[in-house]
Amino acid sequence: MKNITLKLVLATSLFLVACSDEDDDDLSSRSPLEIYNIAESQAAESNFDDAAETYEEIERLYPYSEWARRGTIMAAYIYGRAEDYENSRAAGERFLASYPGDPNADYAQYLVAMSYYEQLDERGRDQKNTGQALIELQKLIESYPESDYVKSAELKFDLAVNHVAAKEMEIGRYYLKRKNYTAAINRFQFVVENYGTTAQAPEALHRIVESYLLLGLTEEAREAAIVLGFNFQGSEWYEDTFDLFASNNLEVPVLEEEDEGLFSAIYRRMIRGEWL
Repeated sequence: MKNITLKLVLATSLFLVACSDEDDDDLSSRSPLEIYNIAESQAAESNFDDAAETYEEIERLYPYSEWARRGTIMAAYIYGRAEDYENSRAAGERFLASYPGDPNADYAQYLVAMSYYEQLDERGRDQKNTGQALIELQKLIESYPESDYVKSAELKFDLAVNHVAAKEMEIGRYYLKRKNYTAAINRFQFVVENYGTTAQAPEALHRIVESYLLLGLTEEAREAAIVLGFNFQGSEWYEDTFDLFASNNLEVPVLEEEDEGLFSAIYRRMIRGEWL
């Protein structure tokens, strides 16, 4: 009798649990507030995938409600937390398309930008995510200049630009290592001209000096050293250039601030190839 009773209790418990799960899964009979609260509970338990889908259910079941608006932006955020950047971006873009004047539009734009930024691959050569991150960050900075997210966007924009410059440096070093000095110089010059304010610029100039010396083009190396010294005399790369010149029994030329006109002429000729 005890065994039969125990089996009945277990069966009843399983039935109740099944009914409870079924009720939780069937959200169509619930109000948007109830669904929102379920999603919040799932998110609080770090069940991000289910939480994001539950937030999106509000949009599907009650598309014109205020809770749909809240659910969409929360879905974008929660998908991002789950590192599901494609769905995070899709939800953010839907929010921007449906509610462009909403006070949270700047945050939606930030989430779209972050969906690309968080996928920057330091080892891969594909710059697609970096380029898209720059585009979306720029949209935020220009479209919502008073946004609380602008400072973060500006910082990440600079980091993404530096990321692009670092990729170009990788390619330049690849050419340099394989003694394709002309190709290496072209790549390093591209970094200096297009990413001259990034942390990569001093090394790019040093590598130009190194490449020219390896080609036996002493005067060109001197001009690159002048540009490096004029802009980054306190950097470790200038010290390396100084040592490189010393090992070749050469003296590093230095321009003072009053020689700015001469420096500009050297820069145009050495980096941009402008001879006039």
